[in-house]
Amino acid sequence: MGTEIDGDERFKYLIVRPEKGGVMDLWRYMVMGDIGSGVRFLECSEERVMSREAADNRWVIIVSILVRKVLHVFGKPLEYTGFAIDFFLNVLSENGGFFGLFFNFIQGKVVIPQRGTDEFTSTIGQLDGRVDLYRAEKLLEHIDDSVPGEEHIKAEMGHRALMDLCIMASKLAYENAKVVRNVVVNHWKMHFVDFYDCWNDFQKENSTQVFIICDKPKDADLILISFRGTEPFDADDWSTDFDYSWFEIPKLGKVHMGFLEALGLGNRAKTATTFHHHLRKTKTNPNHSSGIDSEDTAESNADSDKEHSAWDQSSDSETASVPPDMVKKSAYYTVRRKLRRLLREHKNAEFVVTGHSLGGALAILFPTVLVLHEEMEMMQRLVGVYTFGQPRIGDMQLGKYMEAHLEHPYPKYFRIVYCNDLVPRLPYDDKTFLFKHFGVCLYYDSFYNEQRMDEEPDPNFFGLRYVVPLHLNAAWELIRSLMMGYTYGADYKEGWVSIMFRIIGLALPGVADHGPRDYVNSVRLGREPHPHLSSS
Repeated sequence: MGTEIDGDERFKYLIVRPEKGGVMDLWRYMVMGDIGSGVRFLECSEERVMSREAADNRWVIIVSILVRKVLHVFGKPLEYTGFAIDFFLNVLSENGGFFGLFFNFIQGKVVIPQRGTDEFTSTIGQLDGRVDLYRAEKLLEHIDDSVPGEEHIKAEMGHRALMDLCIMASKLAYENAKVVRNVVVNHWKMHFVDFYDCWNDFQKENSTQVFIICDKPKDADLILISFRGTEPFDADDWSTDFDYSWFEIPKLGKVHMGFLEALGLGNRAKTATTFHHHLRKTKTNPNHSSGIDSEDTAESNADSDKEHSAWDQSSDSETASVPPDMVKKSAYYTVRRKLRRLLREHKNAEFVVTGHSLGGALAILFPTVLVLHEEMEMMQRLVGVYTFGQPRIGDMQLGKYMEAHLEHPYPKYFRIVYCNDLVPRLPYDDKTFLFKHFGVCLYYDSFYNEQRMDEEPDPNFFGLRYVVPLHLNAAWELIRSLMMGYTYGADYKEGWVSIMFRIIGLALPGVADHGPRDYVNSVRLGREPHPHLSSS
């Protein structure tokens, strides 16, 4: 039976553990359909349902196990490859390209890039070097003209300038703190609040990054929170995307366990303690505060914004209660604490949450937990959530629970999907599978035509019938990349790094479509926008 907490609450969970079974167990489960072998990979709060889960969702679980086993084996080589590619691309960019590097080498003046500086950009930044906002002046004018007590920014929730700010912030979240600060201050002319490197207790590392900005330092009208997404060469990030494990919160629904861990809200190795404590209703949650004008009791010792840089590593001997140091290094509590202070400081401010890929999952999960914790004063100041290439975070019950808070009195949650992007189709969904998307889906095809729908086309394109169309579309995207500069102008011209990525997309089209570049282009070039997305 599910773990019982506070009498009536029963918490249920299912964990897929690739390390618990061997290759022969996987072979028997995959080829021979041996459910007993499949059960060896599962851990469940109700042992009697494991066989049913292993049978009903066999292929979904097999894919999760197989992909995560491969990622585990190649995790370190993938990480080292990423370091090498990052360094190589930055050597080229800081020396003026191949010819510049050649001449600098002859003259003994080669510039060696330094990680963590405002000149060192990620592979994502190298794929798309654009940093300036689209029609930024229109967004800033609209924010400045907002009248307290009236419609504020929500009247233009789908305004392309605001939407562009969100995708650019989602893309920027892949960079280090100095790059983020430089772009926000010098290019966007906004106020940089802080950059946080937060602890994932399951992965035992600071693997969740998020930054916060305001439109201005005083009397701000807009606060933006941007979570970093799946890094291309981070096996743990990709493993999280392919994870099938879930945790069920009573009356709310089933939630993707890996995303909860990324927010710092539990550790599957301590399921009976950490998830239960973090995800209780507020009446039993000692970390809850009622309202923006009061501080969390468990967070009151963390008044200095500088504390996050000195966080200690967590101990394996943590108990069921959440100690103050755990609160300080958790992404959820860190962002909630800072957001509360900002909303208290800027009386007229509203906030928007955004992210690409894994960052998109965290972006929508953050307000979901705020609702669970009954932070309703804070939620009243939420202007919206924009996610790009976001994977599924929970089941249909979770979606229905959140619709009441994100659909009325106007839509606040927009999920943007580009063409054949693989990640929004994860975790895999079918008739028996539990993960479902919710919110408004804004879908863009490879011609950047926009459609507003409940679900992207071909939500599960892994079947053989999609193979040919996927690769033909990837070939078209490669041809299109060579013409973008001539068709739309210099700002859309793709460099050799982006074109190489398109070539890789001929073999892995679903992965190639996940890059932020096409999401930026979709926002800026999207055809036939609906009235709520008018750029006029």
